[in-house]
Amino acid sequence: MHPSLSYVHGAHDVPLIGETIGTFLAGVAARHGDNEALVVPHQRVRWTYAELDARVTNLAAGLLGLGLQPGDRVGIWSQNCAEWVLVQFATARAGLVMVNINPAYRRTELEYVLEKVQCAALILAPAFKSSDYLAIANEVIPELRTSAPGRLHSARLPHLRHVVRLGDGETPGMRNFDTLLAPPDAARHEALAAIEAALQFDDPVNIQFTSGTTGSPKGATLTHHNILNNGFFVGEAMKLTHRDRLCIPVPLYHCFGMVLGNLACVTHGATMVFPGEGFEPKAVLETVQAERCTGLHGVPTMFISLLDHPDFGRYDLSTLRTGIMAGSPCPAEVMGRVIERMHLSEITIAYGMTETSPVSFQSSVDDPVALRVSTIGRVHPHLEVKIVDAQGRIVPRGVKGELLTRGYSVMLGYWGDEEKTREAIDSSRWMHTGDLAVIDEQGFAAIVGRAKDMVIRGGENIYPREIEEFLYRHPKVLDVQCVGVPDPKYGEELCACIVLRPGAVADEDEIREFCKGQIAHYKVPRYVRFVSAFPMTVTGKIQKYVLRQQVSTDLGLSG
Repeated sequence: MHPSLSYVHGAHDVPLIGETIGTFLAGVAARHGDNEALVVPHQRVRWTYAELDARVTNLAAGLLGLGLQPGDRVGIWSQNCAEWVLVQFATARAGLVMVNINPAYRRTELEYVLEKVQCAALILAPAFKSSDYLAIANEVIPELRTSAPGRLHSARLPHLRHVVRLGDGETPGMRNFDTLLAPPDAARHEALAAIEAALQFDDPVNIQFTSGTTGSPKGATLTHHNILNNGFFVGEAMKLTHRDRLCIPVPLYHCFGMVLGNLACVTHGATMVFPGEGFEPKAVLETVQAERCTGLHGVPTMFISLLDHPDFGRYDLSTLRTGIMAGSPCPAEVMGRVIERMHLSEITIAYGMTETSPVSFQSSVDDPVALRVSTIGRVHPHLEVKIVDAQGRIVPRGVKGELLTRGYSVMLGYWGDEEKTREAIDSSRWMHTGDLAVIDEQGFAAIVGRAKDMVIRGGENIYPREIEEFLYRHPKVLDVQCVGVPDPKYGEELCACIVLRPGAVADEDEIREFCKGQIAHYKVPRYVRFVSAFPMTVTGKIQKYVLRQQVSTDLGLSG
């Protein structure tokens, strides 16, 4: 194709892995059996790859022993813990499809997910933060209280037969997780081996619900091939080896934790380290120091809260080398501090979406810092990307348009929703991301916003990301998000929502004055709001549509 068009292909000399996750794990355990696979200090877990692999086999046999069949869906509703990892790999080995359930979900969302993908089993933690999972489960499935474990007949969820709980307590109708970990007898072992041998790498292995900004969550259905390869090439970009120890404070229920974290480690024989059940800055700093971690993942807000922790200077983070910052764009100033003060000289930026397993662009450890901040790197191995205009035509390099991805990473589809799948994946198998991007002559891409985040003020396109980057330079600004709000004259006006640094005081005029003469007048925010925090998803993604609604209401503006 003509080099000046926005089409890139990650041709690569390292082939794709043509195996299922279970057999791949067994191979890693054979090569790196004595290496630590999983360290979870708060659970006093420290397993080698040989031990992890054996436990995975026990659990896979235990799940099949419940009467579950290959292809059945198994929900996991829990914070980060060792059991989560066992479920991730055991379901894969047994040919079951793991369904990630967001720990923040409440009753209606739990019921929706279990019903939508017809889960045959649900594995849940007793509680997390303010959620009492056992109580919620009993509300959704009232028959539990009077059922024998494994003999559930739910009127509302007829497919659900098993509810398994973590921890030591006894709950009516539920089986305890640890009872599924007994080593299988010879016959069951043989049955598991036969099932595993028959699995294909294009079989579904995981369903992840993506919280769309509108309507019900959609279940992106991912295969062994999708996530195993993406985890491997993510690890390659970080130059991971069996000597690396990766601190994973991001949620496992999301691709960031289970693919960029767990699968990146497992595909390289590296060590997964969980600093806690959820993100807590002090625990991360303590764990990196105590476990001599060489890698650390996080969204920008996590890195900001680590750097701003009052005890930050007391911890020895000198073992750190690499990691991934993803989830939302990182301000240049924050990236500079992460590299300098956290020793993360080889941190990489990754971009993707659940529907592409997830990563399609990543910076490399030796890209110049300026490019690691201003771009999302280059296309991932074995993937294709094109940038198109509203008519679907490929635009020239340097021109903004929607980013489309094609290749091994594209999901099978949204579970049980052909119409939504067809809207997302076109007849040429391109996944339409909804993200606006631009690719330069060297193949480096930058995300300039969501197609629907773009603010159109009187016919001028304003990309909020550009204004945010500018406002981050203000010494009093800790964090900033720009959104469009309705305006009778221009259609939309820009509003900057700013979190000030602790102790800082500023007013609207000071912020606007900072912009004058520096950026085009139409890009200077008409409104400035000072806020204490932004509405977030559990994964640390800022919910711009919620912010937009809040601000419009506060300002008394309605579209």
